Amino acid sequence: MNADKSILYATALLRISLGTMYLAHSIVLKLMTFGLMGTAGYFTSIGLPGWLAYLTFAAEAVGGALLVLGIQSRLVALALVPALAGAIIWAHGANGWVFTAPGGGWEYPLYLIVLSIAQAMLGDGAFALRPSQPLAPAKAS
Repeated sequence: MNADKSILYATALLRISLGTMYLAHSIVLKLMTFGLMGTAGYFTSIGLPGWLAYLTFAAEAVGGALLVLGIQSRLVALALVPALAGAIIWAHGANGWVFTAPGGGWEYPLYLIVLSIAQAMLGDGAFALRPSQPLAPAKAS
């Protein structure tokens, strides 16, 4: 396998696994574990409007599915960063670094931010249904 194909496959692996994590975080945690009403109650308890829980759930679920399918992955990955930044600022920031801390620390949301930015920089990789446009136009040689 040549280097170009390796990069395409590695980027696709990142995209699909990142999308799967967003799907799991939305469906398993917010929907199945806490329920959307429970998630909205948590958002309210930390000073955020309850409706934001539904928007966050939808963004993570739809964004995760779009990443898995490879539909505009650069834009989708960047669009999910503010939700994770909000999780660090309002939900996990005061709990310390380690995610196993009571209330969950901010290491995992930060890791997902870094992966999302890397995905946006790399693009879609192989097997994308609707590839993204490059972040910057290519320079003429």
